[in-house]
Amino acid sequence: MASYLVIGLGRFGSSLAQRLTELGNEVMAIDKNEETINRIVPHVTQAKIGDCMDEAVLRSLGVESFDTCFVCTSEQFQSSLEITSLLKEMGASHVVSKSDLGLHSRLLKKIGADEVIFPEYDMAYRTAMRFSVNGALEYIELSPGYGIFELDIPEGWNGKTIAELDIRKNYNVNIIGVKEGGVVTPITSGGHTFRSGDHVVLAGSNEDVIRMAK
Repeated sequence: MASYLVIGLGRFGSSLAQRLTELGNEVMAIDKNEETINRIVPHVTQAKIGDCMDEAVLRSLGVESFDTCFVCTSEQFQSSLEITSLLKEMGASHVVSKSDLGLHSRLLKKIGADEVIFPEYDMAYRTAMRFSVNGALEYIELSPGYGIFELDIPEGWNGKTIAELDIRKNYNVNIIGVKEGGVVTPITSGGHTFRSGDHVVLAGSNEDVIRMAK
């Protein structure tokens, strides 16, 4: 079980704090808005009202004891910069700062952010990839230009085995598993026969998967 500090409880910060808690982690959430804190209290380990631009408030949290500190105040960029800098000065081991612009990310990195994330950009990219591949239901980027896709089996696959289709040779993608009823079954041989309604989970370059799906 890891411990996380989430600073700033806008839509992203609130969702992040709740999901981290649901996954079994210890989460402290802090925001200067009392109403926001009251909403998050039932969903996290601990919640506090406070302005983290105040060094005394930030120091009182014991930031060095958290595995990761998330700074989710990108709407007020000056506060994001100052909080990120203070966290590193106070000995925070790993600081992840949310940003909306490339210029901001460079500044955040210069003052000590270990990672900078772009939730809106990442979601837009995933959505674009998903809708660029016929039948795609999910997309996870592993590296630039390469990812894992979940999609309906293409026309012509029904009733045929992986070996018959010679998928790796013909499409240059790797079948990971087949998803049925929300459960992914790993595929370890070419003998699996595809059936109508199957969702296939595969890995490959974006270009190869798009070409295969067409």
